[in-house]
Amino acid sequence: METTTKTAREIYEEVKANPARKRFGFGDKAALINIDPQKAYTRTDLFKTAYETDPRQLEYVNRLAQRFRELAWPVVWTHVAYLDSGEDAGIWGTRTDTPDSLQNIKFGSERSEFDDRLEIDRERDVIYLKKMPSAFFETQLQSLLVWHRVDTVILTGGSTSGCIRATAVDSLSRGYRTIVPEECVADKHESYHFANLTDLSLKYADVLDVDEVLAWLQNQ
Repeated sequence: METTTKTAREIYEEVKANPARKRFGFGDKAALINIDPQKAYTRTDLFKTAYETDPRQLEYVNRLAQRFRELAWPVVWTHVAYLDSGEDAGIWGTRTDTPDSLQNIKFGSERSEFDDRLEIDRERDVIYLKKMPSAFFETQLQSLLVWHRVDTVILTGGSTSGCIRATAVDSLSRGYRTIVPEECVADKHESYHFANLTDLSLKYADVLDVDEVLAWLQNQ
């Protein structure tokens, strides 16, 4: 095992700057998967569980979603919420039981609501309730992507080390080119955030500047 005194951010910046870095690249048609941009994770002024990496994250997400709708490509939003009993969180909900615990994001609670800054078209966009980290797990996402003949998945939301990573691994495993716009994902601590961006870049996805993703979309 290699050791280093570099920070996770420094290691990520080195990987990002490597001109020989290989890419999966974009395909022919993409879907935008916005993972859990709900108040429990976006409203740092209200909840201890929330986080912010780039203050313009939700603005960028809205721009991506707008362009996807113009192309008539799928826009998906996921969120998590659980029964009062918390039993639908399974083993994931057994480690802690505090007001901030995952299984205590209850149906109808403020924590379960999408951030008000998001521009969600509830007539055209697809909204999935999920219970576990991956947006693919026990949702209809795979069927949706097959129906739309999608070959590329673009992921936004959070957290980078949790649901983004889990969805990226599942996306690659299903044969999709997977893109993570760096400014569109966030985590609680920069160490987790940049360590996972590094791992995603090296193994599972193309981590790109959001401007590059938007430029590709504009050329479609």
